[in-house]
Amino acid sequence: MLTIPFYLIDAFSDRPFGGNPAAVCPLVAWLPDDMLLNMAREHNQSETAFFVRTDDGFELRWFTTQGEINLCGHATLASAHVIFEYLDFPDTEIRFSTRFVCELRVRRSGDWLTLDFPAWQTQPVTPPPLLLSALGIDSAKEIRAARDYLVVLDSQQQVEALEPDIHAMLPLGKMVCVTAPGDELDFVSRFFCPGESVAEDPVTGSAHSMLIPYWAERLNKLHLQAAQLSERGGTLRCEYLGERVLIGGQCRTYLIGEIGLREAV
Repeated sequence: MLTIPFYLIDAFSDRPFGGNPAAVCPLVAWLPDDMLLNMAREHNQSETAFFVRTDDGFELRWFTTQGEINLCGHATLASAHVIFEYLDFPDTEIRFSTRFVCELRVRRSGDWLTLDFPAWQTQPVTPPPLLLSALGIDSAKEIRAARDYLVVLDSQQQVEALEPDIHAMLPLGKMVCVTAPGDELDFVSRFFCPGESVAEDPVTGSAHSMLIPYWAERLNKLHLQAAQLSERGGTLRCEYLGERVLIGGQCRTYLIGEIGLREAV
């Protein structure tokens, strides 16, 4: 029987039941893609991260219950937490190679882990009328786009009050990130995922690849404090480096177990 370690990690949180949960599975060697997808469906988390150790670091892949995706911040942070805490990793920096993006790095400093991700620049767009109506608002301060739509509002209270129609967003073909200046932090956000198993992502590390450049330029600051205002919530330490962004957070382990695949192999 093939046995695989299993970890359930709350990423971007300093407490259990906060942040964004991710399943993490260290592998000795890569399994067939259909098996990885079936495992992700069985875990029924927004993302499951799988990694294999190499001579130079780790190969990392992410799966939702629908298929492989090209980038996931919170599951990368969760994977680094597992490596640092449970795999006797001696260094303070992990290098991840991936199939779709350039090398990703995660550094540890005390209880904080920091993602080193590529920066995404957004461009102003004329929004489809459906975007604002699905969010339940009449106007926005600014609307931009990169991988996702970026909807900028005037205040944290407006972001908190949103009650979007997720089903109505499906024709947009993009995820939707809504952001505003924070009352006590530099900026806040929420992230909506039409068509995905999780309608509102608790804390979205990858979205901060576009949020950090936007707010760094608007606020004329390179170091920023941020929060994602989902029900679970999460806080992030951010830094803008031009072509890269640093996204810092904490992790907490919720569950450690073992997967047994007697009939599947």
